[in-house]
Amino acid sequence: MRFLGKHAETLYALMRIVVGVLFLCHGGQKLFGWFGADKAAEPMMVVAGVIEFVGGLLVAIGLFTPLAAFLASGEMAGAYFMVHAPNGFWPIVNHGELAAVYCFVLLYIAAHGSGRLSLDAMRRRRSV
Repeated sequence: MRFLGKHAETLYALMRIVVGVLFLCHGGQKLFGWFGADKAAEPMMVVAGVIEFVGGLLVAIGLFTPLAAFLASGEMAGAYFMVHAPNGFWPIVNHGELAAVYCFVLLYIAAHGSGRLSLDAMRRRRSV
């Protein structure tokens, strides 16, 4: 028996929601200047903000989650290699650990799907 195994799907849903909301907040910083940040002016940063905001929202509510999480994961991989990796190999040195963690957590969410407590699950139940 796994520790907390009977709660695995609920804990996964909680993780998906929290990761989605936090990712959405990064997009909100770039697009709207939330949390005291400056709005992004460079076109690539605006695109990143849109992916983070919309992707984070879709992941959090569990709508089209595999696609949204996969695109967001790719954005984080790109951010890591374009922004952080040139500053050193190790993420802890180049300050890319958050981008790396988001990349792999979002990739896991893309592979796992929406799960419980999601709009995708509600849509599946309705169509059956």
